[in-house]
Amino acid sequence: MGLKEEATSNETRKHIAAVSALMSSFIKVLLDRAECHDRSKLFDPELAVFTEMTEKLAGCTYGSEEYKGFLAAMKPALDHHYDKNAHHPEHYPNGIDDMTLADIVEMFIDWKVATLRTRDGDIMKSIDINEKRFNMSPQLAKIFRNTAKCRETDV
Repeated sequence: MGLKEEATSNETRKHIAAVSALMSSFIKVLLDRAECHDRSKLFDPELAVFTEMTEKLAGCTYGSEEYKGFLAAMKPALDHHYDKNAHHPEHYPNGIDDMTLADIVEMFIDWKVATLRTRDGDIMKSIDINEKRFNMSPQLAKIFRNTAKCRETDV
């Protein structure tokens, strides 16, 4: 290998190491978020409301009028929940547009897992509803649909 190729290979190795280090840092952020996800639900003012409403929410269709009525009844607890949990668009003044990539990843996983708790949960339907509900860009909605089809995101 010549000097020029060796110099190029060294720069490539540095690049690979830097990408690996940053990806590892991001993975740590996600692992920390996984440990803390929705912990505020374990304490009042959220605990009492979620204790009462979780079964009702599980028995209804996401996005339905019944679902929206339950959310309205839960408003004080949800306001607290959204304030304490950055993976909800309601946490930010401009919703999804103000979120970080870590917020987005946690939100998507939260949506996917939530579909497992409802009568007729479907991640694709949830993405359709949430695209409108949160004024999501078509590009992000498409990325979510692509991700939902991947085996790596099977939950």
